Parts: sequence; structure tokens; C-alpha cells
Amino acid sequence: MTSVTPESAGWRYSGLRVLDLDGAVTFETGEDEVLVVPLSGSCTVECDGEVFTLDGREDVFAGVTDFAYAPRDAAVTVTGQGRFAVPTARASRRLPPRYGPAAGVPVELRGAGSCSRQVNNFCTPGVFEADRLIACEVLTPGGNWSSYPPHKHDEDRPGESVLEEIYYFEVRGSGMAYQRVYGPDVDVLAEVRGGDVVLIPRGWHGPSMAAPGYDLYYLNVMAGPRRAWEICDDPAHAWIRDTWASQAVDPRLPFRSGVTT
Repeated sequence: MTSVTPESAGWRYSGLRVLDLDGAVTFETGEDEVLVVPLSGSCTVECDGEVFTLDGREDVFAGVTDFAYAPRDAAVTVTGQGRFAVPTARASRRLPPRYGPAAGVPVELRGAGSCSRQVNNFCTPGVFEADRLIACEVLTPGGNWSSYPPHKHDEDRPGESVLEEIYYFEVRGSGMAYQRVYGPDVDVLAEVRGGDVVLIPRGWHGPSMAAPGYDLYYLNVMAGPRRAWEICDDPAHAWIRDTWASQAVDPRLPFRSGVTT
């Protein structure tokens, strides 16, 4: 089971659990607000006397999913079969539990050409209310690059981070992908496979590279002292965005049920 807490990551806000479930599990949220996001399968989520039925999906490439939000200082019971992501963030406000319908998830086709990818903005500022938590899904057809141009979410003052970010990966089939992270104190190019996690407390990150023949999914979990999507491109590579105007979006997008690439 994947389990990242602020304590285990050595930072202050972001966390993630991934549950492989055949039955029921109950947990306390403590200081964290949480989401329950079906990666595969369906479930019910009980919290504060509310019961939400999540229809879920066959797998992460089959389309967007519905999800549930639970506040800090609550008991949550998840009952179902499948794999479920539980993104978390240390929260100061206690908001009510809520259901997020799949029909309300904005799907963005970002980039063009070999930089085409799909972004499911299910828990981003302006889309779904949370105290600090930001979460979205990115799907990249085999052979394409995403999280590109490389970018960062931290300020230019050493040691100060706006957003602590977690990447959770799944790869269609038995393939691999690659993730780049670099900065003054880090220089990593890592092979990633299904179930792998990369933690990014600061610095430039990208590209996320889908190997030819293997579609790539990642869940981004972000949180910081304020809920704002602070982002800036690496100026050495920002010009890449200007090339997209003359290219078409990859016709393999969007991913949806029954369609393979």
C-alpha cells in the first residue's frame, strides 16, 4: 500500500494513500482533508452521516470518475472493490463532506503534437472547494511528453515552497515511463512504473515521458500554505509553448471507455 504523509515526506502539507480494497476500511482523517478517488472499481464512502456512492471506472484510462471529499477530524468508511487513491492535505478549515460528480470534472486537452496530454481538473481552485488540497489527473499517450516545458511551484527564496507535489503513476500494460526533476540541489531522471510515486518539494520538474506503446497516467496531489496554483516555466525551455500553435492536438485524445491507443 502506498502511504505518504507530511512526516514521512519531510514537508508540511501534502499526502497520499492508495488502497487496494475488497471489502471495507475505516480511517480517521485527523488534521487532513481527504479525497476518495476510484482508480479502478467502485465504492461507497460514509462520513458525518452522509453516504456517497461512487460509480468509479474500469481503470484510469476509461474516462473521468466521480469522487468524494471528507473534512479533517472525521471518520471515513470506504466499502468496495478496486484501487482507490486518497489524496490528503493538512487543513485549517473544516468543510462539509461532499460528492464530486464525474459530469462536473473539466477535461482539458493541453499542449499539441508530441506534447499533447489530457488533464482532468477534478479538484483544482475554481472547480471544487477545499481548504488547501489541489489534485488533478494527467494522461499522456505513448510516445508523448507531459509536464513540459519543465516548471516549478516554489518561490525564488531558498527553502520556501508554495506547493509540495506528489506524482502517483500508472502505466498501461507492463510498460515504463520516465520522470525528470532538477534544481540547485537535485538532478534526477528516474524510470517509473505502475504504482510508483515521485515526491517534489521544490525545483523544476518535467518532462514526464511516456515510452512509445505505453500510455501514461499520473495523479498530481499538491498543497501548501495557500491554495493557489503557483507555476512558472523554466525560462530555458518556455519557448516550447509557442510551437504548439502550429501543431494539432494528438488525435488519440481524449481517453475514453472502449478506446485504446
